[in-house]
Amino acid sequence: MDGLISVAHGLTSEQVASAKSNHIPRRSSRSLSAILRANVFTLFNLVIGVLWALILIFGEWQDSLFGLVIVANALIGIIQELRAKRTLDRLAVINEAPVRVRRDGAEREIHPRDVVLGDLILLGPGDRLLVDGEVVHSDGLEIDESLLTGEADPVHKQPGDQVLSGSFAVAGSGAFVSTRVGTDAYAAKLAEEASKFHLAHSELRAGVANFIKYITWLVIPIGALLIYSQLHNSADLRTAVTGAVAGIVTMIPEGLVLMTSIAFAVGVVRLGRRQCLVQELPAIEGLARVDVLCLDKTGTLTAGGMDLDEVLPVSDDRRLVDEALAALANLDDRPNATAEAIRARYPAAPGGWTARSTVPFSSARKWSGADFGEHGAWVLGAPDVLLHGGACLDRATELAATGTRVLALCRTGSLAGTESGEAAAEPVALVTLKQRIRPDARETLGYFAKQGVTLKIISGDNPLAVSAIATGLGIPGGERSIDARTLPHGDPAKLGELLDTHTVFGRVSPQQKREFVTALQARGHTVAMTGDGVNDVLALKDADLGIAMGAGSPATKAVAQVVLLDDKFATLPYVVGEGRRVLANIERVSNLFLTKTFYAIVLSLTVGLAGMQFPFAPRHSTLTNALVIGIPAFFLALAPTLERSLPGFVPRVLRFAVPAGVLCAVAVLVSFWAAHSGTSTLLEDQTAAVITLFLTTWWVLVLIARPLNWWRAALVGAMAVLFAVGMALPFVREFFALEPGDLSNDLTAVGISILAALMISVAVKLAGTLRP
Repeated sequence: MDGLISVAHGLTSEQVASAKSNHIPRRSSRSLSAILRANVFTLFNLVIGVLWALILIFGEWQDSLFGLVIVANALIGIIQELRAKRTLDRLAVINEAPVRVRRDGAEREIHPRDVVLGDLILLGPGDRLLVDGEVVHSDGLEIDESLLTGEADPVHKQPGDQVLSGSFAVAGSGAFVSTRVGTDAYAAKLAEEASKFHLAHSELRAGVANFIKYITWLVIPIGALLIYSQLHNSADLRTAVTGAVAGIVTMIPEGLVLMTSIAFAVGVVRLGRRQCLVQELPAIEGLARVDVLCLDKTGTLTAGGMDLDEVLPVSDDRRLVDEALAALANLDDRPNATAEAIRARYPAAPGGWTARSTVPFSSARKWSGADFGEHGAWVLGAPDVLLHGGACLDRATELAATGTRVLALCRTGSLAGTESGEAAAEPVALVTLKQRIRPDARETLGYFAKQGVTLKIISGDNPLAVSAIATGLGIPGGERSIDARTLPHGDPAKLGELLDTHTVFGRVSPQQKREFVTALQARGHTVAMTGDGVNDVLALKDADLGIAMGAGSPATKAVAQVVLLDDKFATLPYVVGEGRRVLANIERVSNLFLTKTFYAIVLSLTVGLAGMQFPFAPRHSTLTNALVIGIPAFFLALAPTLERSLPGFVPRVLRFAVPAGVLCAVAVLVSFWAAHSGTSTLLEDQTAAVITLFLTTWWVLVLIARPLNWWRAALVGAMAVLFAVGMALPFVREFFALEPGDLSNDLTAVGISILAALMISVAVKLAGTLRP
């Protein structure tokens, strides 16, 4: 008996102080030491560091400027990721839902980390289980363990049953005593993954990683060949070392990973300022690829909460109807939105209406009920589920067609019989509720229509009611609705066809929402799913991008990749726009960096095999790379854009960078050879090669920066002006070892550059890699 009393009252303050806490290190972002290691100790930094040391030993200090890239890359990367870390850590704390426990006989809400071993934890619909435990009280408690077992059907829990972290309550209420907390909990890792900022798989990052991997393998043999060639053919060691280093350094796309990380980090910070928590980094990429957006009407198109409109009795006994509604609305200490709306008019249960047994509401059964003994068994739910024909159902259908939410209040022989379908439900009244349409819904939906994102309205409500709301908001195809109960089961192909041709779907079960996502993905769509209730969890988890509303259940926020913390539907256009900005711009800068890599590979191979002098020194490469890649890439990576990212990132970049890089290299070699065959000095020959290198790669920048709006035109124009000014100023020419003294060489270089630019334009147009 003492044990039961202690369980009912929960732990005392003294017991809490000495118990093991639910402490798991927060990993919403990398630690400071991990950020430092990731940005400093990289393979490219090691290679560039060694080359930097060689130049400092054997060459002139001006040729070692490329070594500053190590410092700049590390500092910029560290600063940006620290900004993202602060944003994520702050938002992760906001997103952590409190846990309801009973201590010292009183109910209280505590932080998840303050849960201790032996705590009495209270559960209601939508609550996520953060620790393992044993059920001590159950009032129709149903737990969804699909995230652990893959089984979609909720499990009824009785006292003595075990519950595991990572699952969540979908119906009923109850309590359990925690038996394993912290790192001992079964799904501690899963629980932490919900708010972890990590570099999971994505096409973009995988593509960049593959570029880096293959280029690394190419650098080793080509670099060795170049070093041998320069040492074998140069008159002095200094010239040989600087020539070899110039080729190797140019092959390395040292800024590509940095720009990718910066673009993602800045995207996270920008969205964070709009109270949008990005829980997984690839979500940024998913935002850009989305072409189908599935919206759950409740909580997205409609604002949270409803208002009770009318109670329409079927019989003349209005008092009985009011008492039954009041009794049903006041059953649960944690009422859902429907019960709250009814409770606002019926704040207290009538005397003598004591529930002997209850069936909690769930989105699968679409009704709830209770057996009140001598007053009978009553149920409240969807008319088309509880009623089987008749004038009352016809009237409910008419009301639903206006966009009103309609419920049927029925008396039934038994709750068990109603659930099995054996007992008929006798209609007593129809209850209508007004739903609050979000004021920003129409404008937001219009944005998606303009951007080519197809909308699918998926709801558990009556399809006619959902269709009325969709039509009122101007959603294309909103007038055509389908009752999901009539959809084919076990035929994804047929289901996919219906999903492609229809927009509004009502009476959709949680499992069907998941099937919708799978069917759309099978037809090649990138699917985003929004939701706020526990019935959305499975679909959110399987969607390419799960978006949870901030006011939604803890379970939905745990599995979604993006959480709109301020619950504003109007934030979604900014979310999608940020994703498109990141991916489109990373593709642009990848074209820049890899064009440089490929022209360096061609130059190094040709020079190494031919045994000739390398056409420019490291300082020349530093100058051109800064003007046509480094500075422009920084601005292009962070620029606004509305282009939707398309699959095929890697082949598309290669189709651009390979021909552009090869033609740039050929132009530089021809210019250097033409100048070298005359009477000019080596410095004048290298200057001609640098002019050609700048002009051809500057034209590549022009192609990549299109469409040339005012700021992009100003950017590429400024780079040309800076190069011209540098060539005109004596101290700049001296610093970068430039000597444009041979007019014939310089004009030849300009002519070769123009011809190469035309050939590059034709090549990339034929490859079809650039948008106009």
